[in-house]
Amino acid sequence: MTGQQAGHGFDHVGRVLRSARKIQAEVGGDRTIVELAALLHDVGDAKFHDGIEMSAALTRQILGELDVDEDTVDHVAQIVDNISFRKGSDAEPLSLEGQIVQDADRLDALGAIGIVRTIEYGAVFGQPFHVSGNNDAAQKTGLGHFDEKLFRLHALLNTEPARRMARQREAFMRTFVDQFLAEWEG
Repeated sequence: MTGQQAGHGFDHVGRVLRSARKIQAEVGGDRTIVELAALLHDVGDAKFHDGIEMSAALTRQILGELDVDEDTVDHVAQIVDNISFRKGSDAEPLSLEGQIVQDADRLDALGAIGIVRTIEYGAVFGQPFHVSGNNDAAQKTGLGHFDEKLFRLHALLNTEPARRMARQREAFMRTFVDQFLAEWEG
């Protein structure tokens, strides 16, 4: 596994697709747009291309080669280009379909899968999960990532079904952190 793939492989794409379908079934929206955007949501992301954002261009190229109609291509490219956590306030407002895919992607950072992805990322990049006696956030540890980002994701979710799923996943993560620290400190 390369650093670029840590936590963002095809299994991740499959989980995002399945979560997006579940959310879409409850809130509506165009299922085709949701599915295409879920499948392509990490294509061309800067984290895979030395900091160069290529999401919209690669999405347009792929869908164009598949003879997808121009309106669908535009809609999916807009979603893929704007769902990243990294975009923050610079992102364009998302359609319902974009909100669904963004929520599905964020859900994959939570729960048991989120814990594994955090540990996997740290292993690939040489980042410790925890350092005794130090502020984990300041040390850029995996455990610090929970407080810096993962435990804040629920407040950023767009849809009620995603918020409902996130509550259970976040509770599991908090239990894990409490148990981990109790065992670490002995």
